[in-house]
Amino acid sequence: MKNVDMKIDGNMLTISVDLSKSFGPSSSGKTTIIATTEGNVAVEGREEVKIGLNIYTKKTA
Repeated sequence: MKNVDMKIDGNMLTISVDLSKSFGPSSSGKTTIIATTEGNVAVEGREEVKIGLNIYTKKTA
């Protein structure tokens, strides 16, 4: 995962992302990646629960 922090409190999953970070262009080159789980991943402590997350912006000229 890149720039994704997940915490569980009881039955609540909280996801934190630093929107000021950037990890360069996506594979298509059309967007800039801010955060990603890099596919579907299990939530720690709840292996039956999966998450797939991508946060991005349109690439600026």
